Amino acid sequence: MSSYTRRQWITLVVFSLAQFCNAVCVSLQAPFYPAEAEKKGATASQYGLVFGIFELTVFLVSPIYGKFMSTWGPKFINNAGIFTVSVMCILFGFLDRMDTTSLFIGFSFAIRIVEAMGNAAFVTSAFSIIAKEFPKNVGAAFATMETFFGLGLIVGPTVGGALYELGGYTLPFVSLGSVLLGAAIMTSCLLPSTGADATPESLDSRGQFSSALRIPSIILMCLALLSSSISIGFMQATLEPHLRPLNLSPFKVGLMFVLSGSMYALTAPCWGSLCDKLVPPRIITTLGTVVVVIAFIFVGPMPFLPLETTLPLCIGSLIVHGIGFGAVLVSTFSGCHRDVIANGFPDDLHTYGLVSGIWTSTFALGCFIGPSVGGVLLDLVGFKWASVFVAGLHALVALSLGIFICLKGSGNEMVRTSVHDSLSQTKDELHGLLSHVDGECDSTYGSAGSSQENLPSIP
Repeated sequence: MSSYTRRQWITLVVFSLAQFCNAVCVSLQAPFYPAEAEKKGATASQYGLVFGIFELTVFLVSPIYGKFMSTWGPKFINNAGIFTVSVMCILFGFLDRMDTTSLFIGFSFAIRIVEAMGNAAFVTSAFSIIAKEFPKNVGAAFATMETFFGLGLIVGPTVGGALYELGGYTLPFVSLGSVLLGAAIMTSCLLPSTGADATPESLDSRGQFSSALRIPSIILMCLALLSSSISIGFMQATLEPHLRPLNLSPFKVGLMFVLSGSMYALTAPCWGSLCDKLVPPRIITTLGTVVVVIAFIFVGPMPFLPLETTLPLCIGSLIVHGIGFGAVLVSTFSGCHRDVIANGFPDDLHTYGLVSGIWTSTFALGCFIGPSVGGVLLDLVGFKWASVFVAGLHALVALSLGIFICLKGSGNEMVRTSVHDSLSQTKDELHGLLSHVDGECDSTYGSAGSSQENLPSIP
């Protein structure tokens, strides 16, 4: 980090603060919204879909932002997105005025959809700019942003629960939404302009969303990210009902949500540094997935274990989950960015937007499936059996990654091969160019021998 330029520092600080405020607004309702929805007559399946529709919208629109990143301009997309999120967050605080279940749930859906469109614009453009501004430190820069996102996940439920106890439903959304609005103004003023430097080559078929998803390593990274985002979405919608028998206050429930986010924030920089310098991202992704399996074995705990649901067991499981979750998120972004470049995609803003769109869209799809299916499973089989499904999904992904690594390698070989092929191609092109120049000299001066003496040698 000491080698960052002034422009890079400004970019990183601005995005980190905006990411922090964004995470606060995204997570603040988790400790009390389910209970508030039930007061209006909503079921777990209904309010689970309210959490899920946000992520489904992000999943649908993120590839669009990624595709047109170089056309619309990342700074414009970023500013418009963060302003939208802040305004919608404030409006969400007035839902308690809705008297009937249908109005409450209906307006919850409408506001969350618009808010999700803004969130997708902000996240996709931010990740694209980070990838462009930090080409040699993508993992570390991304991890720094995710650290502040994790800190936001800590502050959001904690402060949200405290403000809810202090002033009711509206106060958390209006207060924290206003803070995000201030961050939006700061971002628009301080963020350096980033040009849309796409080239004709970067807009061909290789840069398309579907082309990248045909790369096997990208598919596996997306599956790992999908399963981890399912886990965090599942927790968001079902953890509060699971903890009710423990008779915790809304503030203490908010502190429980802090545990996973805090470990994610603390460990993300370490995972980012490891991805950039020491350990191939695929190895870290596999390790993180296994750690999440361990967390879900004990958070219920699983029904076939001779254990009861206790506060210490839940605390330990959430801490372990945050560690594994952070490993998967950081390594999948770094790994996808590395793999698409190694497979011949141009190293430009359009490709950065493509990777950001894939990552954001996949993460959002999991966060939609997690609370939506989690709410249904909670109604049908309860939290303990529902956790078995999540753990089984992660175990399957970890097994697939392990088999792929054994067969294809950890990923460093791909990068070395790509660099070697590029150097070989450049060498052949230079040989051809020098031969052409030699021939021109022959035809023009009839002195190929003297011309050849002055030509540079190619090893």
